[in-house]
Amino acid sequence: MNLRSLLVIAAIGTLSLTACGSDDAASPATQAAGDAFNEADVTFAQGMVAHHEQAIEMSEIALDPTIGASEAVRDLANRIKGAQDPEIALMSGWLLAWGQPIQMVLTEGHDMSSMEGVMSASEMDALGATTGAAFDTMWMEMMIRHHAGAIAMAQTVKAASANADVLSLADRIIAAQQGEIEEMNALLGG
Repeated sequence: MNLRSLLVIAAIGTLSLTACGSDDAASPATQAAGDAFNEADVTFAQGMVAHHEQAIEMSEIALDPTIGASEAVRDLANRIKGAQDPEIALMSGWLLAWGQPIQMVLTEGHDMSSMEGVMSASEMDALGATTGAAFDTMWMEMMIRHHAGAIAMAQTVKAASANADVLSLADRIIAAQQGEIEEMNALLGG
């Protein structure tokens, strides 16, 4: 079991224990769980957990000192990781409260790489094998594509969601990732 899986399990355990407390104020995870939800909400949460996990993996590659990423890319990678880790815990808590699996159940012939903006294993391998300025360019181009996929997923759930907290998170994802795309385009000179 990798560190990412352990962190998600720990976050879910913390959310579960928090929900059992005697405080009358409900946690965000239990508030969302108490609200209506539908298949679109579940699909979004499951898909976005997996999507965010890849963005964090890409960020961890950028933060590896042997890669030689620029300070600007390392700063952005830290911010992406810092924003998306808590969102993974939040969405995992929703799924747990809704009685749904955290991992998306993939049908035959479909895998995560069919999701919008998700990198293939070979693309991730190529990213990890690149260094310096070439890495910066490749990482930002891939992250722009990755963010565009997350924005599309968030826009899709906004049209079909039954849950106010899911809609709020979708809005936050769209705003944050559009801003990061603009920042990366500026760094790329575009």
